[in-house]
Amino acid sequence: MTDEVQPSGPTPPRGPSDPLLGRVLDGRYRIDAPLARGGMATVYEALDLRLERTVAVKVMRVGLGDDEAFAARFVREARAAARLSHPHVVAVHDQGDDDGVLFLAMELVRGPTLREVIRQEAPMSPTRALALLEPVVSALAAAHRAGVVHRDVKPENVLISSTDAQVKVADFGLAKAVGTDTQHTATGGVLIGTVSYLAPELVSEGRSDARVDVYAVGVVLYELLTGRKPHEGDSPIQVAYQHVHTDVPAPSVLVPGLPDYVDALVARATARDRSQRPADAGVLLHHLHRVAQALGEGVGSDEELTRDLTPVVAGTVPLAFGGHVPDPAEHRLDDSSPQLLEPEELTQVAALSPAAVGAAGAPLVLAPEPLDTRVPEPFRAQPAEPRRAHRSRPRRRRRGLVLLVLALLLAVGVASGAWWFGWARYASVPAVLGQPRADAVATLEDAGFEVQLGDAVYSDTVDKGHVVSEDPGAGARRLPGSTVEIVVSLGVEEYPTPDVTGRTLARARAALEATGLEVGDVTRRWSETVAKGAVVSTDPDAGTVLRAGARVDLVVSRGRRPIEVGSWVGRDADVATRRLEARGLEVDASASVYDDTVPEGDVVSQSPEGGTLFRGDTVSLTVSLGPELVEVPNVRAQGIDAATQTLQDAGFVVEVHKVSDYLGLGFVYRTDPSGGTMLAKGSTVVVFVI
Repeated sequence: MTDEVQPSGPTPPRGPSDPLLGRVLDGRYRIDAPLARGGMATVYEALDLRLERTVAVKVMRVGLGDDEAFAARFVREARAAARLSHPHVVAVHDQGDDDGVLFLAMELVRGPTLREVIRQEAPMSPTRALALLEPVVSALAAAHRAGVVHRDVKPENVLISSTDAQVKVADFGLAKAVGTDTQHTATGGVLIGTVSYLAPELVSEGRSDARVDVYAVGVVLYELLTGRKPHEGDSPIQVAYQHVHTDVPAPSVLVPGLPDYVDALVARATARDRSQRPADAGVLLHHLHRVAQALGEGVGSDEELTRDLTPVVAGTVPLAFGGHVPDPAEHRLDDSSPQLLEPEELTQVAALSPAAVGAAGAPLVLAPEPLDTRVPEPFRAQPAEPRRAHRSRPRRRRRGLVLLVLALLLAVGVASGAWWFGWARYASVPAVLGQPRADAVATLEDAGFEVQLGDAVYSDTVDKGHVVSEDPGAGARRLPGSTVEIVVSLGVEEYPTPDVTGRTLARARAALEATGLEVGDVTRRWSETVAKGAVVSTDPDAGTVLRAGARVDLVVSRGRRPIEVGSWVGRDADVATRRLEARGLEVDASASVYDDTVPEGDVVSQSPEGGTLFRGDTVSLTVSLGPELVEVPNVRAQGIDAATQTLQDAGFVVEVHKVSDYLGLGFVYRTDPSGGTMLAKGSTVVVFVI
């Protein structure tokens, strides 16, 4: 299925012919509007009446429910997807059957798909490409750990929320739980996928394991870096043929200047020999983090990293195109039903020859040729020569007995040969899962097998140094001397929290994601020491070891906190000083002036006059000394006119009064206040005349 949970274009028109609009499925989900239509299902926006939330409901196309096998796959889709609980996987809430209408209720993600981002931004920088791809690989790693393979990874199935830019992988409808048998041929099965992203072994052998998702991710990475698909053709069949016969070119061919290790990462993920690819998305995620870290450090070329990532052998895979003879232990006698490929163009591909690729894009369905299981006769018994009449009966009986014995011996020989070549010469692969690496190698070598170590992977359930998987699996019959690949656990995937204090939020986020961690809550606080927009602290602290995917909360600086100054003119200078210093400001109150209107000790003026400052900034206050004081002159015994002039010259106001026993002499008897008294200018001095 290629249905999307959220399309980017305009909502498909409501058609009056759609009987589901307005219907309530399972008494719970009211179908409101169509979102996307595909070949096998339609996705609607719906309201969950029970929880009062908007969801996406995928409804299987009418008529397909009659196919019991397809219906079973649809139900299996819900169970497989519901097993996945990951922030980058579209959640499946419910599954049901309402009077023959099979449906899934899923999380509704509103926003563009990665396809639209490619159209708008590609070719993009490797840093941007890996930032978009890392959540996808993280989601696939969780799926692979749960034993689920997506099998239809492509940009259309990657949704980007328009609210928080969260990247989510959608449509695990093609996923199939991986059991002990990883050989998914056409035995009643269906090969479903999009032709541009199909791994070579899916096309040629129908083989499906976690590495088909790794291949598809590599193709998507190439597309992000270059803006083009690596394989193109006039028909889907030609594209499928190129997947099997042609390596994905280096992205730097189209975008010169890309680091060599980026080319190596694409080559590793898209190796046609699946044994050269990372064992699953968890291993690929580790490689991706290494490349992202190198990019973050500005490394232009890294010989060691490139050597580590480059496939050991840039060879080819066994092909069905040229008459591939399958391993007897893998071949099934009923492996003759066609495989259905459901790509963008709805083309069907099973097994094809190079000559068939020239067909003008016409759909082609060819069944793999069954293995001829007839036992060849080494010779045919020749008819007996005509018997001579004179030979006796006893001679004939002896010849018949000899022929019978020879026939029996021949049958025993043929049966023994068939038993030997078909079974006895093969040995069973012993079970080594969970064993320490050394013990597993010894067990396999003692059983007569060669041991190859695959790329180690992280595991939450298998101890470090113990075997996570073996290929072929335990119990498989193989010739002695055959190679068994084992993958050893790296233990729980853990990373130390990087020190991102002082970095911008964008750089801190990139550093955490490159380490395998995720950004949690972001809190913004004032800081006097950290620049605005930079990280102040992390929770947990730097150096704390966390599991992959753990969330790290960040505190980001809002810059210096502004402090309100206020107006302090006319208020007590000591009070103003205490209040301003309590706010974190410095106060300079050294300036003072005489003021006839402002009481002594109060603020006459300030600088700045108001507004805001930052901690440690200075506010200057000018303090009043009160009115200026002048000494009253001693004018006793002076004439009234001279005394009055003297007092006025000193800045006083003069009032003249006669003493009670005034004699009319016109001389000053005394003043009030008396001479020598300090008095503010403008004050009144009373002169008593005798």
